[in-house]
Amino acid sequence: MARKKITIVGAGNVGAHAAVWASIKELGDIVLIDVIEGVPQGKGLDLTEASPVEGFDSRITGTNDYNDTANSDVVIITAGIARKPGMSRSDLINTNTGIIKGVTEQIVKYSPNAIIIVVTNPLDVMVYVAWKASGFLQNRVIGMAGALDAARLKSFIAMELNVSVEDVHAMVIGGHADEMVPLPRYSTVAGIPITQLMGKERLDAIMERTKKAGGEIVSLLKTGSAFYAPSAAVIEMAEAIIRDKKRIIPCAAYCNGEYGVNGIFIGVPVKLGSNGVEEIIEIELNEEEKAQFDNSVSAIRKLIEDIKI
Repeated sequence: MARKKITIVGAGNVGAHAAVWASIKELGDIVLIDVIEGVPQGKGLDLTEASPVEGFDSRITGTNDYNDTANSDVVIITAGIARKPGMSRSDLINTNTGIIKGVTEQIVKYSPNAIIIVVTNPLDVMVYVAWKASGFLQNRVIGMAGALDAARLKSFIAMELNVSVEDVHAMVIGGHADEMVPLPRYSTVAGIPITQLMGKERLDAIMERTKKAGGEIVSLLKTGSAFYAPSAAVIEMAEAIIRDKKRIIPCAAYCNGEYGVNGIFIGVPVKLGSNGVEEIIEIELNEEEKAQFDNSVSAIRKLIEDIKI
């Protein structure tokens, strides 16, 4: 059986670490592409030299030429400028819109059957840009949002309760930014609702920390943004697609009436399999949750109105 092919666009911290996780999981052969000469080649070679130690047989190619990405099954887009301290996500939009549009056009040219996962911020807007530029059906363009936000929430719950992360499940919907909506009612430890395991004050603090988790890391690093968790989260999504796992993961997906939303990408629970987004799972939201979600939708619509595609 032929190996799957994964292209990762952008060989910075997120892209390079995504290549590491994908290699260790042996998801397929990996192409790391970047505009900077030598960087993807050097990182690709370095990772190849790690393969005998970790025992993976994925072939890793570093390149500056989209011709090498031809016939990819999954393409992960991490290219774009990262947020710097004091920079709002909105500030990123104009620069990254141009980058994502150019990248997507190249992907479509060489891999017309690929499924695209977008990681670049501001996420919900960039996945919309990629979809528009690709001309693909909406199930084949997905944004990495809730997978990361839920991972962060799970980490904080496990830390607070001193339990294994393996037993923690959490759900975060809405935009991948300050407008995200963590859902404590749908977050559990071994099936036990977390509302039964900790008081409201601690729970509220954890939910607030989840919302600001990306900014917390930016302020600590001072010269960059998070990359271990984002790269791991996007590979969790890629694995679900490549291995047709039918996993339920919150992702930025195109809504066509679900949750009363039309025409934009926003974080919702989806079933991920070999066809990309195979189903959007509609969960019941109470009045407060629905109000927060609608607020998130409005914020994304406003950002999309400001972009020129």
